Amino acid sequence: MQSINNQIETSIKKKGRGKIIFTKDFSLLGTEFAIRQSLSRLCKDGMIVRLAAGTYLYPKISKLIGIVYPSVEDVVKQIAKREKSRIVPTGLYALNKIGLSTQVPMRFVFLTDGAARELKIAGVNVKFQKTIAKNLSFKGKITILVVFALKEMGKDNVRSDELQRINKLLQHESKEVIISDSKLAPNWIAEILLNSLKNKTDE
Repeated sequence: MQSINNQIETSIKKKGRGKIIFTKDFSLLGTEFAIRQSLSRLCKDGMIVRLAAGTYLYPKISKLIGIVYPSVEDVVKQIAKREKSRIVPTGLYALNKIGLSTQVPMRFVFLTDGAARELKIAGVNVKFQKTIAKNLSFKGKITILVVFALKEMGKDNVRSDELQRINKLLQHESKEVIISDSKLAPNWIAEILLNSLKNKTDE
């Protein structure tokens, strides 16, 4: 066990501070039980921080604030990359990303085809929620945020200035992508997406 402990500790230090660490990163060093025991010990020693089951952080340390957590988005992207899964931001996070809300969400929900889980990053709750393939099939980085931001707002709660903001954003998306993604959206959102093409044609 001591040998495994030393190997895992050395491996983590080589990765450098600020890195996200997964239990599976050390699968060649020993049994899953032994690896989890080693990581648990390193958590107790304060070397790493547990974010969720099987997910840890080797944190950067600031003299002023202590543990420096990476952004929620960075952690989520690394988890998705490690699991080779797709993710979709929803709710207030989607609204915040496209500038329709200045409210900083204290809970982030991402739809995924990976493992469902919940974790906490610097006091922010993050949930990975399993979803159907349709919700993960959008092609556009902008359209996908617009669709889930509008879902959060609701059909009868979108103001004219917010529509103008959305139309402006969609000018950076290709016509082909907007048309394709509109087929995956609810009818009222599809109408908004397609109406943005009128502005694109007029310019």
